[in-house]
This record gives sequence, structure tokens and C-alpha cells, in this order.
Amino acid sequence: MERLMGLDYGDKTIGIALSDELGWTAQGLEVIRRSTLEKDSARLREVIEQYKVHEIVVGLPKNMNNTIGPRAEMCIVFAESLKEMFEIPVHLWDERLTTVAAQRMLIDADVSRKKRKKVIDKMAAALILQNYMDSKTKR
Repeated sequence: MERLMGLDYGDKTIGIALSDELGWTAQGLEVIRRSTLEKDSARLREVIEQYKVHEIVVGLPKNMNNTIGPRAEMCIVFAESLKEMFEIPVHLWDERLTTVAAQRMLIDADVSRKKRKKVIDKMAAALILQNYMDSKTKR
């Protein structure tokens, strides 16, 4: 089975999540510390090939008033570059409050601040991907 990959694209990191083989649930996989586009895309390519990813979902951090700001513009450019590099469908998904929700879940689970910092981005990527997948099954 082919999988979906969710990405939480940030200034310093890229959170990666994958769907299960049936496309029902999303799990956080890892966090890439961003360095160069070449190194970041090489790692993404490895994940795509290893897990047979056939679609990518990139979180789009819209402003609360639904406008596109500088952060969202960065994500749009990133998504376009992924589309060209990997030649698979890339979708943008509204991720407003995803990181806040991930943070709240980790706090509720009593995860220490130090550990939260390490996993927050892959957790946000999992929420982005799960929300995208849930929207597809409700049709």
C-alpha cells in the first residue's frame, strides 16, 4: 500500500508524519533539523522511497482572519518545490492552531517541556495529516 506524508514546515525544522498503510491514521515519524534544501530534500526522498509515499500534505499556516502571510507564502513555495522535485501530488492544508493543539495534547499527557520541544513538530505534522485524511473520508 502507498502512504501519505504530512509535513509541518518551520523555520528551523520539518516535522514528518506518515499515514498507516490503510490511510486511516497518521503517526509522527521524525523531525528534520533544516540545513540546506539539498540535504532536507534528500532526507524527504529517502522517506518517500522507503515508505512508498504517493502524496504529500504540507501544513499551510494561514492567519486567523484566513489571509496568507509570509510564513504561509514560504510553505506555498516549499510545496511547489516538492511537487517539482518528487513529481507526486502535493496538497496544502490549513494548519491553523495545529501546533497549539499538539502542545495541549502533550501537556495533558504530562510530557516534560524538554521532551515536548523534540516531538512537537512531528506531532503537528501528524495532526495536519490526520485532519486532511479525515476530510477525505467525510465525503
